[in-house]
Amino acid sequence: MPQDAAVPRHPRRRWGWTALALLALLGILAWRFWHHETPPAAPPPAAVTAVTAVVAAQDLPRYLTGIGTVQATTSVTVRVRVDGQLERIDFNEGQDVKAGDVLAQIDPRPLRAQLEQVRAAKARDAAQLANARVDLQRYLALAEQGASSRQQADTQAALVKQLDAAVQTDQAAVDYAAVQLGYTTIRSPISGRTGVRLIDVGNIVHAADANGLVVVNQIDPITVLFTLPEDAVGRVNAAMQEAGGQPLVVDVYPRDGTQKLAAGKLTLVNNQIDTTTGTVSLKATFDNPKHVLWPGQYVNVRLEIGTLKQAVAVETSVIQRGPNGPFVFVVKADDTAAVQPVRLGATQGSQTVIEDGLAPGTRVVVDGQLKLRAGVKVKEAPARADAGGAPATGAGAASSAAATSSAASARPAAAQP
Repeated sequence: MPQDAAVPRHPRRRWGWTALALLALLGILAWRFWHHETPPAAPPPAAVTAVTAVVAAQDLPRYLTGIGTVQATTSVTVRVRVDGQLERIDFNEGQDVKAGDVLAQIDPRPLRAQLEQVRAAKARDAAQLANARVDLQRYLALAEQGASSRQQADTQAALVKQLDAAVQTDQAAVDYAAVQLGYTTIRSPISGRTGVRLIDVGNIVHAADANGLVVVNQIDPITVLFTLPEDAVGRVNAAMQEAGGQPLVVDVYPRDGTQKLAAGKLTLVNNQIDTTTGTVSLKATFDNPKHVLWPGQYVNVRLEIGTLKQAVAVETSVIQRGPNGPFVFVVKADDTAAVQPVRLGATQGSQTVIEDGLAPGTRVVVDGQLKLRAGVKVKEAPARADAGGAPATGAGAASSAAATSSAASARPAAAQP
């Protein structure tokens, strides 16, 4: 064999090197496995700041709501009742007046002269009557003596009666002239507030004029006329019977519903349903010493028709909606959030009654639900000052809103069940 020919390697040596490489690789993997640092556990989710409140059972008013218009209890257009020149105006526009206060004066001289004229006519007829009565006595005496006929006495008696009737007519004319003269002094027929003056001093006024002198509106007390659907008539009548003759309570709010303006009493349920609109008209009366209600003002009206005894209610903002229905976030004893399904009842203003799923004493999330999920820690929102400067914690303020009666603070809804 030639010396430069390649000599094949032994197969055992090749397999030995392969085994050593595998063992080295396994060693490296084992070393990395046993000495590799375990990655740190993920930190727990941060606590979510929220406003919470404790649910309480309470008596809640049941009510119906509608839109109403404020109206003056009595509205009078003061008109002149005799013709003449307007001599004086004795009121200021927008002035409060009482019944009987002088508002204006018409020139009284022509009517005073007429009164004197009819008084004189009465005096003349009264004198003639007195003379006729004396003559009657004379004729009667002569008739008894046979010196005069009985017919003459009867004629004189008829004349006495005629003159007596004339005197009575004159007295009626005197009374009428006195009344007409009294009409020259224009007085307010009611207590109320005057409006815009409709005529100025110096004008000639007539009893037949279309426009009056001024409009006087009685605004204390004042009334509100509002409507409810015809389906509410039965509930209103039932509530009136349950009240035992006591008037139902009516509250009014401004159109933005910020705060209650006044509380009054229901005074009228109209005796007929309007078939064109399917509504019934109702009227309520309110004391209005501070004039917070004004004729022509539009208001939201809430008519109380009963009470829900020991109802569990929360602010409507507490309730969330999900694919499985309504739910609320509750805070457990360990301050973690949990999802609690609920069954809803009637909505009373800004509160909703919970018929099932929520027990009194449960702590619920009122504000801050956006970042919440089940199991997340809940941290109470810090205290903040209210509009008046007084400090109020989120829990305390929300608990008060959720636990107090909606009769004092609820914004009226457009329709209630």
